[in-house]
Amino acid sequence: MCRSIYLQTGISAALLLVGGVLRHLGHADIADRLWLLASAVVLTGALIDTFMAILRREIGLDVIALLSIGGAIALQEYFAGAVIALMYASGRTLEQYAENRARREMSALLGRAPRTANRYEATGLAQVSLEAIQPGDRILVRAGDIVPIDGQLLSDVAAVDESALTGESLPVSYAKGSMLASGIINAADAFDMLATRKAEDSTYSHIVHLVEKAQQSKAPVARLADRYAVLFIPLSLGIAGIAWLATGDAVRALAVIVVATPCPLILAVPVALFCAMSRCAQHGVLIKHGSAIEQMAQVKTLFFDKTGTLTGGKARLSGILAAPWVTQEEVLRLAASLEQMSSHAIAQAIVAAAHERGLELTIPTSVTEEPGAGLAGRVGNVSVAAGTRAYVSAQCEKPAWPADLMAQTGEEGNAAVCVAIDGKMSGLLQMADEVRLDTPRAMRLLRAAGIGRIVMLTGDRSDVADAIGGLLGVDKVMAQQTPASKQETIALARADGAVMMVGDGINDAPALAAANVGVAMGARGAAAAAESAQLVLLVDRLDRLASGVRICRKARAIAIQSAIAGMGLSVGAMLIAAFGYLPPVAGAILQEAIDVAVILNALRVLRLEKTSPAARLPHDEVRRLNAEHARLVPIIDRIRRLADRISALPPPAIAQELLWLNDALHEELLPHESSDERHVYPRVASLIGGDDPLASMSTAHREIFRLGRKVETLARNLLSDGQSETALHELRHLLYALEAILRLHFCQEEEMYHNLSA
Repeated sequence: MCRSIYLQTGISAALLLVGGVLRHLGHADIADRLWLLASAVVLTGALIDTFMAILRREIGLDVIALLSIGGAIALQEYFAGAVIALMYASGRTLEQYAENRARREMSALLGRAPRTANRYEATGLAQVSLEAIQPGDRILVRAGDIVPIDGQLLSDVAAVDESALTGESLPVSYAKGSMLASGIINAADAFDMLATRKAEDSTYSHIVHLVEKAQQSKAPVARLADRYAVLFIPLSLGIAGIAWLATGDAVRALAVIVVATPCPLILAVPVALFCAMSRCAQHGVLIKHGSAIEQMAQVKTLFFDKTGTLTGGKARLSGILAAPWVTQEEVLRLAASLEQMSSHAIAQAIVAAAHERGLELTIPTSVTEEPGAGLAGRVGNVSVAAGTRAYVSAQCEKPAWPADLMAQTGEEGNAAVCVAIDGKMSGLLQMADEVRLDTPRAMRLLRAAGIGRIVMLTGDRSDVADAIGGLLGVDKVMAQQTPASKQETIALARADGAVMMVGDGINDAPALAAANVGVAMGARGAAAAAESAQLVLLVDRLDRLASGVRICRKARAIAIQSAIAGMGLSVGAMLIAAFGYLPPVAGAILQEAIDVAVILNALRVLRLEKTSPAARLPHDEVRRLNAEHARLVPIIDRIRRLADRISALPPPAIAQELLWLNDALHEELLPHESSDERHVYPRVASLIGGDDPLASMSTAHREIFRLGRKVETLARNLLSDGQSETALHELRHLLYALEAILRLHFCQEEEMYHNLSA
């Protein structure tokens, strides 16, 4: 179809030009024949398009083009017919160009899909098809190559370009052991990786499959354009008929029909909506069906799944509680050493937390495991048990101290791993599925984008769901939901307007299919969820959904604006033509100008939500800043422990802790905050914009310095003048205050850095 449109335009332009030359040379008959041929070529194409539209049970807006070109031929206005034909064909060519441009980003995904991989074999390196790659194969990725399959990095470091999947323009570095997604590009030296999935199960293969389905979906023209076309076609024919009947001049009727062709509806609306699909794809939001754009633009109620959508979906160490006779670091070190022998997700999270804190782990011996309950074994010369309270309590004495803490942990939605050392209950590791860093920002942006009601649907317990829902400020929490009840809830909500559902798991698939707009977390969600949804988030960023909503709302507004403006201009031109002030040839040129104007207006969608790469914080810098925080967290933990135990410590131990505290403040914490204020904040402020966007964050720095100086002064006095109860009481309060503001400040900074890297 694309080639035929271009061919029609070329033939009609050539025949019109040659005919004009021959007419100037006095060969009027030959010129008329050439102009007739030009009209016939385009008329034939329009007839075919109209017939195909009728077979698809669609309104054929090309019917006006048929009448105008056919009318010009019938009235022997051959030159006018050729001009109308050229204007019509060139308009369709312009439409095709705009549509192709709008699809470019999605097509690029398909064009760059890798077909082969370099696999290490017994005889050396061999290039094999992707279908031959199996989990466990060792793969070489050369500089500039696309990572062909999901896998684990075996080399010490890799720098990759993730722009095709995430929009991040700068290379991102990964360390040995990191998981790499297929579809990213090696931006530095060659590296080795271990395949962990088959090609058909890889991230990029899944995305390509979704893109292919999106491109095969029906063009998003019918609903919005055809509603207006139902009125526009009779209006055009009515004005033409009245002009003919009132004056008896068929040329006037032809002029009216000409200025109504081609209608901006068949140009501006699809261009705007295809451009919206393009812009959303650049933000990591894949729209599988064009009709979802209009639905998404009208959504007022949004349903969220909890686990894996609002939260990270993985357990993380959120707190350590230790008995008086052991430190928190020792509890974590011994538990993590033992948990190295388990493949359970919580065990892996405990080991990861110990590595983050730089703890030296020991290989345990004599390990026994009760699946789902816990492990027991020896770490060095110490016997250790870790797991559920029932499992650990069966192997040691039962002190009273963990009981209240266990109840508190459950109320907060956390899981608890009890740790016994040498037969004594000695610690409690609090594990939580934490709220994603981008979730609060996503909630704020979605409400700002026009979402009026946000509901959390989850199969989790009511206490856990209420804790998360209250933290995020959702309008309603619906806990202990089954897949069937989720689907029923969505179906009932649709009676009040368009509904959007966001989820990631297999159990969310029925609800996603039931919603007007289902959104799947495609970056790490289940394939069933992505298949059931109309939208797929290709990047692991929930806040990108707000960008998609804004783009769809603005694109729909621009589409309607273009359609109404085009129709208004066409109606004005029709009235002028009806009164005899606009002949057919001039009308054809004027209508072409109207078409160009509305298409250019529709192409404004391509500029929506555009941000410069310079306006983002590089991912490597964010990781470095977060790593600095992770290095300082153990110091903050120790400040809290000192505050908890300072009254019970003997004077020599207090003196030792105070000396450590002075060193930690002078050498670690305060220099870090000072460096942030001098070096990091100016860069961040320039990205945010405004006169002083980080005033409140700088105020937190000043408060940290004030508390730090007070703690330092009081500690110095205690070391020199003796340890009075009043002074110790005052120091405890200062330590609690310093610990609280440091934790809050770190969380604020990490969310800010994360948002700026979006």
